[in-house]
Amino acid sequence: MAKPILLELPTRDPREELRSRLQSAPLDNAEALLAGYAVLKGLHDSGVLELLQGLLGSGSKVLEIAVGEAQRPESVQAVRNLLVIGKILTELDPALLNGFAKALPQAVQEAKEQQKDSPGVLDLLKLLRNEDMRRGLVMMSSLLEACARSISHEAHSESKQ
Repeated sequence: MAKPILLELPTRDPREELRSRLQSAPLDNAEALLAGYAVLKGLHDSGVLELLQGLLGSGSKVLEIAVGEAQRPESVQAVRNLLVIGKILTELDPALLNGFAKALPQAVQEAKEQQKDSPGVLDLLKLLRNEDMRRGLVMMSSLLEACARSISHEAHSESKQ
């Protein structure tokens, strides 16, 4: 009958494997370490590390101040306004907003140039002949009408309460 072959595996030491990996890490990752040191030096030179160290040392006091500020009515209102602005931006067509962003500096420049002379009634009537001006007036009047309707609706609903 055959004799069984004894399999003797060397004992595995996970700590020794980690130690070996740790010793070779600086050579394997030299560029990354140098970049990390450069970032740390920049943070140290600009005072950010000292600021972070101070925050860690007085974290509870900073948290108390932040919570106190966040509970102020002005802060709550600011957050609500930001949410409304975000909702408005999601509903706007990006092409329209892009066109507005491109037209705004030009319009400001033209207004500065025309600021020297106040337009007369005839000049204003000439503006109404411009097709783009009429489109803009329709858009602005629609916006004003919607705002007035919203204000009227809010005043009406508040009077019922």
